[in-house]
Amino acid sequence: MTASSSSPPSEPSAASEAADTARGDAAVALRGITKRFPGVVANHDIDITVRRGTVHALVGENGAGKSTLMKILYGMQKPDEGTIHVDGEQVSLHSPADAIARGIGMVHQHFMLADNLTVLENTVLGAEKLHGIGARARTRIRELSDAYHLGIRPDAVVEDLGVADRQRVEILKVLYRGARTLILDEPTAVLVPQEVDALFDNLRELKSEGLTVIFISHKLGEVLSVADDITVVRRGTTVASVRPEDTTSQQLAELMVGSELPSPETRESTVTTTPMLAVEGLSLSATDTDGVVRSVLDGVSFTIHKGEVLGVAGVEGNGQAELVEAVMGMRDPDGGTVTLDGEDISHAPTRRRREDGIGYIPEDRHRHGLLLDAPLWENRMLGHVTEPPNSKGRLLDLKRARADTQRIVAEYDVRTPGIEVTAASLSGGNQQKLIVGREMSHHPKLLIAAHPTRGVDVGAQAQIWDQIRAARREGLAVLLISADLDELIGLSDTLRVMYRGRLVADADPATITPEELGSAMTGAATGHLEHQESQEPQESQNDDAPEGGGSR
Repeated sequence: MTASSSSPPSEPSAASEAADTARGDAAVALRGITKRFPGVVANHDIDITVRRGTVHALVGENGAGKSTLMKILYGMQKPDEGTIHVDGEQVSLHSPADAIARGIGMVHQHFMLADNLTVLENTVLGAEKLHGIGARARTRIRELSDAYHLGIRPDAVVEDLGVADRQRVEILKVLYRGARTLILDEPTAVLVPQEVDALFDNLRELKSEGLTVIFISHKLGEVLSVADDITVVRRGTTVASVRPEDTTSQQLAELMVGSELPSPETRESTVTTTPMLAVEGLSLSATDTDGVVRSVLDGVSFTIHKGEVLGVAGVEGNGQAELVEAVMGMRDPDGGTVTLDGEDISHAPTRRRREDGIGYIPEDRHRHGLLLDAPLWENRMLGHVTEPPNSKGRLLDLKRARADTQRIVAEYDVRTPGIEVTAASLSGGNQQKLIVGREMSHHPKLLIAAHPTRGVDVGAQAQIWDQIRAARREGLAVLLISADLDELIGLSDTLRVMYRGRLVADADPATITPEELGSAMTGAATGHLEHQESQEPQESQNDDAPEGGGSR
């Protein structure tokens, strides 16, 4: 294990660089990569060698420069300094097309798929010249699916696929284009444990066929289980190259952020008997792309008390997003009631709910949490323009809003050169910290937290968990939606399982394991679950829930 947490590694000599890149087992070698943006150095003197036929993990805190580095390798950014070698040959990549031509493919954290198209149509889009758009393309897709055990059906509509299958479609897309080196950006962020195991089986299959995988992740336990080599990036430069057998999660966390691996576990109870949010018989219908009306929420009932975190577990697409939107007022329910602190808000506008004390960390920070082209101080005001310090009477108070943005940046360790830069210039984790700081600054009665630590590093995770725990001790009620089952189990006082628009079972956070919870999310029963009984008749439908996958 080689590491230097205090100073960057020394620059390799020309002789050593030539020796490294000439080796037959190097699929990719990055040497001296430096990339500067106005006010910030994203990468400085990065050195990485990725051996062919291995899974190479790239880990580091938010803002460490991982995404920028991978964009450089994929041709989306041009380095200011340094060299890139692919299969021993120095290359210059001006676009993703150049990278694809060199056998490099990238699966982004946010999937690049058209929901209304089939797997085949998504796969051939932009690559029609390879195998056409008909029988030859379908045959090639089936060959790749069978060779790497992806289980892909060419004629399936993407909208009908679960998140794990969509990810396999993205992998198929890059394989279809001839990729020999795959970059996977946070591939397990939205997967339950069983799906993670299946993905890792896929990665091992790719590796056994001689393909190379670069795996970006914040989940250090997963990195240790699947990677052959690990590179740690900190503050824009490489600080360690390690093998999994020579390190631990705690050591990796210390290399990344200089602190121990955080735990979400909260066992001291702060739950009171005072209801803060009461949802009774909530029902909601939606019209799909074929014009068919279907139920997305079916008689959902629950109560969250002051000082309580209610966690809702479920495979993505089972109604969690619609539940959040109904409580926030973004969707008007067909039936049922929503009561906040004793007041019926079932049909109240979102702005009133915000002013009444609902904080909101959205699932998709880009679509619902930020104005990417606006400066940070404007983003600090979003959702709270009628409240201090953003306004005084009927007028906006820009001076105080700017000052409070500076406070949030300092208190939540938002890595930025200043509050005048745009939100788009921040890394995903720093964007998330800004949102959490904004919402917690208004001392909400109820916090709706949808995937609050998705795509953030261990240091930012610890900070967000601490903020939620501290506010919970002061009486905050929290509705927590998360794909991170350790987070759900660790933070929640009460756990409910959501399946096809219904709350079908309770789970005890003190005894249930992530594997048992993952099984319950797909409709399978487990000994640590309690099915909904007759005291809440609109939820007592678990026995009718079909077996199998929970994605709609």
